[in-house]
Amino acid sequence: MKKHILVTGGAGYIGSHTCKHLAQKGFTPVTLDNLSTGYEHFVKWGPLVKGSINDSTLVKQTLHHFKPLAVIHFAAHINVGESVTNPGKYYENNVVQTLSFLNTLKEVNLSNIVFSSTAAAYGTPQFTPIPESHTTLPINPYGHGKLFIETVLNDYFNAYGLKSVIFRYFNAAGADFSGEVGENHIPETHLIPLICDALLGHIPELKIFGDDYPTPDGTCIRDYVHVNDLANAHVLAVEYLLAEGNPLLCNLGSGQGFSILDIINQIEKITGKKVPKSMSPRREGDPASLVADASKALQTLGWKTQYSDIDTILQTAWDWHPKRFV
Repeated sequence: MKKHILVTGGAGYIGSHTCKHLAQKGFTPVTLDNLSTGYEHFVKWGPLVKGSINDSTLVKQTLHHFKPLAVIHFAAHINVGESVTNPGKYYENNVVQTLSFLNTLKEVNLSNIVFSSTAAAYGTPQFTPIPESHTTLPINPYGHGKLFIETVLNDYFNAYGLKSVIFRYFNAAGADFSGEVGENHIPETHLIPLICDALLGHIPELKIFGDDYPTPDGTCIRDYVHVNDLANAHVLAVEYLLAEGNPLLCNLGSGQGFSILDIINQIEKITGKKVPKSMSPRREGDPASLVADASKALQTLGWKTQYSDIDTILQTAWDWHPKRFV
């Protein structure tokens, strides 16, 4: 008998990598995706159901047909800058539609969910590395919305028994080693693929937003974690929930911080090419430094990074990037 896992947003970047890892571990991922930002050709390891998490009739039909053991909920808008300029879009999609989806899960008594949250829940950190106990004061609507759903999941466990593993991601990066899937956002807003775009001549130059942050070189510092490591964490979370694990909140990061200029310098060494770049003013909603304390994920799930050294991240991203345009 197949062990189905429903993956919302499974046609996207992290979702598609996670579907591959689920299949490798003996699960059958069922992707639910409206393909607004995902890609049908990224769905390779299980069935695709085209539609919205907000369509309760479709969600119920899907749940009744496949009888998944758990849900992994990726479906969301993810552009921090856009959330500042268009908060309504983010609250409607990431909050209102997720509430509708959770209520549908409650109606059919599905009790296991893995939720992709964000390090943006912390806002501007008081110190780094950041543990899960750090205060949560988001500085953008994206972070506010994700943190709100974390609260909802806690309340839904207490009231309805819906168990969750909540992951606060730091910066997902890199690509599948075999080149089957990779990072392909349109429009692209993430640093490493934008650097690749600039190197390949797909954009004139890389715009660096702010060189006056309180960091050693003035540019933002981020914790980059390989997408394969993130995918592994989600499989471990499913296994944890199916083994009757209690609700859990964990950071997922490498524990190392790299500035924008660090990343540029390192990819220039890998490629032997110079990155065309220019400086622009800071973007609203960008903290200076975000670095994870991910020790809780190791202690509770046995998760640790295997592929998140910066050279592996950059090499797999660079290897994948030309395939975006094929």
